[in-house]
Amino acid sequence: MTADKKTESVKVESKPLADDKNKNDLSDEDKQLQDELNLCIEKLLESDDNLYLPALVALSNHIRASTTSMTSVPKPLKFMKPHYQTMKDIYEKIKSLSVKAVCADIISVLAMTMGENRDCLQYRLLSDIDDIGEWGHEYVRHLSGEIAAEWTELDLFNNPKLKEKLVQLAEQIVPYNMAHNAEAEACDLLMELERLDILDEHVDENNYSRVCLYLTSCVPYVADPENTSLLHTALVVFRKFKQYPHALRVAMQLNDQALMEDIFLSCPDTSMQKQLAFMLGRQQIYIEIPESTPEYEDLIEIMANCHLNNHFLNLARELDIMDPKTPEDVYKSHLENTRPQFGGSHVDSARQNLAASFVNGFVNAGFGQDKLLMEDGNKWLYKNKEHGMLSATASLGLVLLWDVDGGLVPIDKYLYSSEDHIKSGALLACGIVNCGVRNECDPALALLSDYVLHNTNIMRIGAIVGLGLAYVGSNREAVLSLLFPVFSDPKSNMEVIGMTALACGMISVGSGNPQVTMAIMQTLMEKSDTELKDTYARFLPLGLGLCHLGKQDGIDAIIAALEVIPEPFKSMATTMVDVCAYAGTGNVLKVQHLLHICSEHYEPSESTDKNSKDKKETKDDKDLSARQAIAVLGIALISMGEDIGKILSTFLHNLS
Repeated sequence: MTADKKTESVKVESKPLADDKNKNDLSDEDKQLQDELNLCIEKLLESDDNLYLPALVALSNHIRASTTSMTSVPKPLKFMKPHYQTMKDIYEKIKSLSVKAVCADIISVLAMTMGENRDCLQYRLLSDIDDIGEWGHEYVRHLSGEIAAEWTELDLFNNPKLKEKLVQLAEQIVPYNMAHNAEAEACDLLMELERLDILDEHVDENNYSRVCLYLTSCVPYVADPENTSLLHTALVVFRKFKQYPHALRVAMQLNDQALMEDIFLSCPDTSMQKQLAFMLGRQQIYIEIPESTPEYEDLIEIMANCHLNNHFLNLARELDIMDPKTPEDVYKSHLENTRPQFGGSHVDSARQNLAASFVNGFVNAGFGQDKLLMEDGNKWLYKNKEHGMLSATASLGLVLLWDVDGGLVPIDKYLYSSEDHIKSGALLACGIVNCGVRNECDPALALLSDYVLHNTNIMRIGAIVGLGLAYVGSNREAVLSLLFPVFSDPKSNMEVIGMTALACGMISVGSGNPQVTMAIMQTLMEKSDTELKDTYARFLPLGLGLCHLGKQDGIDAIIAALEVIPEPFKSMATTMVDVCAYAGTGNVLKVQHLLHICSEHYEPSESTDKNSKDKKETKDDKDLSARQAIAVLGIALISMGEDIGKILSTFLHNLS
């Protein structure tokens, strides 16, 4: 058989090697490169199998030398573009498996700039999956994109072999990215493949901080449950490199009490344990530790915030800001250009005095002294009316904040007042003083427990809210058991029930306590439509939301249970619980959902029925303004501390 017949039998046609006009525009160096590439193609078109491997190796060397760093399309890839289909045809005619693998390797690289239908990935799978980093960073990046796309579209459960090969490719790409400062790309690929566990094998002391920073930064932008998976991966890496404070922060973000306890107890350094204790105390998280732990007493006191008042006052002395302030110091009223009133008298206003009580309490919070209540409290209290008296007395708790040992004595005398509002305010003040501080004597529980089922509702409110503030985040069963009977007590009005739900939510905040959930849900279902229209009824879903604060997708069952409640209360309640579950997460998807709620407009029905009752029912069904109000607050709560969410929240200004 002649050489011409042999060539015909191969059935491979070569395209024109180069256009003469384009060739004249090339430099001498480029012309030489093009000629060498064309010569390799000509050898591959021959029928002699012995020529294939040397020609492919020569092509491979030319391409590999030009793709290690890509700022533009390399010359070999440009010159090989007319021969792309030819190379695919040549691959089909080659019989040796080892030579076919080399050819597939080259085609995979060429497909980066000219291939279709993920040829880059398909021919890489036909070649050797090792040493892919030799083709340069741009090739690895392109291949990663095709792997992610293939993983997303194909039914991998019915194709386990392909799934295994894609994971093997990823295991080759990840170490290359880690070694070339492309940690984010490695994380992105493994996130797409849902194989973040591979990261643990390839992080080291030089890159773990960047990897964890990227993982935790991605959390607000991914859906459940991937966001939790990212946090768990970051937690594993932090613990691997003994970064206990960072690990504890992630565990707190996961709201996993058992995990926090494990991290705390596994820390071998006592001084670092104290740092962890301060972090837990700051978030009012208390964990039980064995008494055999070194410096047990110190750690317990730090977590219980026992020294919070002393530390605060020491700082205030250092800054020389211990002098009590008055509301006038805040108002700066002496700078106003107003004429003095006739006769120089000043008319007392109950509203102004109430505002002054709040301002005085906040501006002197924790300092232990002020000029309104500590000097002559009775005189100031009687300048207020009813709830103003309650608030003014309760503000004393703000002034004495965290001073559990000495702060209850100045409050005690008001418990014997003849005014129920003052006594109720004193009960609330006791709770405020104990807020965030754990004490073995439980003074708040001892003082307030007797008033939870008091004959007077105003006294109940002071005791109930006081207990909620005193034991916020403690999830104490003894305190909750005192509050549960209030829900079913016939003397409890809607205000008392609402405040009880709020207190239970504060005490069990973020715990998902099933008893609190059941008590509030049962109360909601028992209330009539008229009772649910009461303003204080809104505190019931708020208490439910606080109980599940940060639980994210863990509230699905709660949302489903709320479906039985009639509108418009149902929409408001589900939105409130949803907002609490994602508060502080920065979840962009939830922010977008809330923006959608805010943008909805409810038009009155065009029904021709003139029956006023039917019209009222239609209006009630459409009146979802409360839901939109909650959504606005929810946007702020979810995007709190997260930059992109803050930008999204500015779109509210454009809503009509």
